[in-house]
Amino acid sequence: METRAIVIEEYGHADQLKESNVALPELGEHQVLVKIKATSVNPIDWKLREGYLAQMMPWDFPIILGWDVAGEIVEIGSAVKDWQVGQEIFSRPETTRFGTYADYTIVDDHLLARKPEGASFEDAAAVPLAGLTAYQALFTHGKLKAGEKVLIHAGAGGVGIYAVQLAKNIGATVITTASKKNHALLKELGADQVIDYHTTDFSEVLEDIDLVFDTMGGDVQRDSFKVLNENGRLISIVSQPDEELAKNVAVAESIWLQPDGKQLQEIADLMTEGKVKSVVGHTYPLTAEGVKKAHELNETHNAKGKIVLVNE
Repeated sequence: METRAIVIEEYGHADQLKESNVALPELGEHQVLVKIKATSVNPIDWKLREGYLAQMMPWDFPIILGWDVAGEIVEIGSAVKDWQVGQEIFSRPETTRFGTYADYTIVDDHLLARKPEGASFEDAAAVPLAGLTAYQALFTHGKLKAGEKVLIHAGAGGVGIYAVQLAKNIGATVITTASKKNHALLKELGADQVIDYHTTDFSEVLEDIDLVFDTMGGDVQRDSFKVLNENGRLISIVSQPDEELAKNVAVAESIWLQPDGKQLQEIADLMTEGKVKSVVGHTYPLTAEGVKKAHELNETHNAKGKIVLVNE
């Protein structure tokens, strides 16, 4: 079938984004077709649009960007057992050139999770990529436990907001960095200590940290080694840590997200229970113009919370 989609036909700036009709692949036996109600913007979207990931993902054009979806199942593959037409779901689909800036997308059934009860499609669409990134950094790789101290850089960012809540929920002491205007929000989300990075050097005021979640790279990552204890772990989602500095701690690694329906369902259940929520700072329509504006905002790194695209 064909779907309306926002695509790129070559790499470049946001003005490469255009509306087009794209033929989707045939539905596999373990796949579902989802009518998209909302999707969200993540840094991978514009990095791929600019061509930075071209070697890692050498795809044919046109490419539909976007790897978050909240919507409704409209068709199921022949071997799908646990899902029905009409169910409201959200997901981080596999990373293919048929992304989610579209009216319809195809999702593997093992990557689906039920949309949290009481959550809007916008709130659900904000979660999958950012929420799973936070979950895997903290728990799968970071092995964060109750009673430990975690430093989460950029707590008010798309990933940071979920990381603060997930870390607090398991009983960790949560420290984060943010500009002054976001301190109240982060305290509300569960942060025990918020450091204003404009006025304070975190590496001078912190010590004996068990886990650093690095969302910044560069000097922030290098300085993070100073605050870790000897059993400390540093998990980055931006760049590979320095090998020499890594020798002084237990773990220092850069990770890449693995889509996971079961982990996403865990986050969904926490949302249903009111223990985790989305902070949607900005919404735009799922049109070529709306996506351009959303990308331009995301590239400034100044957005509070998530940027969501709504399919009216």
